[in-house]
Amino acid sequence: MDAAARDLQKVDNEGHEFLVFRLGDEEYGIDILKVQEIRGYEGVTRIANAPEFIKGVTNLRGVIVPIVDLRLRFDIGSAEYTGQTVVIVLNIGNRVVGIVVDGVSDVLTLSSEQIKPAPEFGASLSTQYLTGLGSVDERMLILVDIEKLMTSEEMALVDEVV
Repeated sequence: MDAAARDLQKVDNEGHEFLVFRLGDEEYGIDILKVQEIRGYEGVTRIANAPEFIKGVTNLRGVIVPIVDLRLRFDIGSAEYTGQTVVIVLNIGNRVVGIVVDGVSDVLTLSSEQIKPAPEFGASLSTQYLTGLGSVDERMLILVDIEKLMTSEEMALVDEVV
């Protein structure tokens, strides 16, 4: 058994960790290994002709980071930014991207038995960006493949505007 196969087996046996965040009344989960840091929302520099869901860019210790509003990206309306609004800074491949969410609640470990296949939700959030639905007690988490979402054709615009 090679190292990658052992790592996969270890994840299946021990579960997988997700950072849980809120958008409106729904909870979403993303792979904790993609998260670089969590910051409070600060003003961004707007880029002309950028898609609406790209709020702008910010300078994070010398790295220009595009900031994506997931509410706008998922077409679930805009929200007033409050003290609970945070930016989750993701490290995806060679890119650093920030996503604006309503708040972060916790980190949960889900076993493969707690993750069910996702039904089709419509055009705003295609199931190709979902890893499934996580069930923890009475909570339902929408598990997003954040790497696939951020590297999708639509998000490739991020590279063009920065």
